[in-house]
Amino acid sequence: MHFQLTDEQRQIEETIRDFCRNEVAPHAAERDADPTFPFETFRALGRLGVLGMCHDPEYGGAGLDAQSFTVAIEELAAADASLCLSVAAHHSLCAAHLALVGSPEQKRRYLTRLVTGEAIGAWALTEPGSGSDASAMKTRAERRGDRWVLTGSKAFITHGSIADVYVILARTDPSKGRRGISAFVVEKGTRGLSTGRNEKKLGVRASDTAQVFLEGVELSDDALLGREGEGFVDTLRILDAGRIGIGAMAVGIARAALEASIRYARERRAFGRPIAEMQAIQWKIADMATEIDAARLLVRRAAWLKDQGRPFSKEASMAKLFASEAASRATNQAIQIHGGYGYLQDYPVERYMRDAKLTEIGEGTSEIQRLVIARHLLEAAA
Repeated sequence: MHFQLTDEQRQIEETIRDFCRNEVAPHAAERDADPTFPFETFRALGRLGVLGMCHDPEYGGAGLDAQSFTVAIEELAAADASLCLSVAAHHSLCAAHLALVGSPEQKRRYLTRLVTGEAIGAWALTEPGSGSDASAMKTRAERRGDRWVLTGSKAFITHGSIADVYVILARTDPSKGRRGISAFVVEKGTRGLSTGRNEKKLGVRASDTAQVFLEGVELSDDALLGREGEGFVDTLRILDAGRIGIGAMAVGIARAALEASIRYARERRAFGRPIAEMQAIQWKIADMATEIDAARLLVRRAAWLKDQGRPFSKEASMAKLFASEAASRATNQAIQIHGGYGYLQDYPVERYMRDAKLTEIGEGTSEIQRLVIARHLLEAAA
């Protein structure tokens, strides 16, 4: 594992940073205050190659490695966590499921549109009664003649109300537990598919989140994604990789909080001098910077292992766990450094704190990450 970015990765970093500086960051506060999904900016990221960074060039992707993706995600998160979350869910959940087990025809039909931003993707796993215990889902896919009929509902779905392509997990054989869950591709406008309103959230407000309802949605066999009964097994593989992206997102939010804190501390004066000269402030900045560096290294280690084709589940959970909790600590300290101004929406650090909380919940809570890590360690010691 190398600690320096390659020339190509540095070019990606500079390109995304410039794009974010000019097109994303100036509008982030406005979208947070009046949540509106940035369709044009999202499509521009497709033209830039971000939405298909790690996917097969045969289907329009860039074929880049996971480490390059973490670089891009960190830059997006530092500018606007809402847009970053949308990119991560689109690229690493919906499109990734198609890339992992989709047939050549499914990839040509759906993945080619997703990687360019022509279509927006959603990945529907969570339900109102099954979050961390995702395998307890109640959504059913029943075989009726030559058709599959889906019935149920999904909750907290990123792009739930705006997606063009949905990957939906449903129970096809209740007697087989996790081995009785399958994945299906459903297009917007399919009869029986409807969505709820965009949820009003604490943070990442401009990233669309909504319920998805399935009322007798009829699908043909070509909508089955992967093998019947292996949808949940594939889901676990997708979540492992997705957690690397959420870890990178947390690093980006924390970095933005640190940078804002340093700027403010150098400008703000108290007792006749800049507060940056005060030991109490310096220690907060030092702790923030140290944890952010540690989080970034954990994220990139997990990405490196993935790129090497080596097991990375435990390391991805470690990265996501540490980075997300470090981001919450960093953003909280950023508000403390800003004092009363940090509590106002005139400064971005209160938004960073609200956005950071999502990284402790999405794609597996901190509690689930600890279970995954402990399970790996205990099994290795057995």
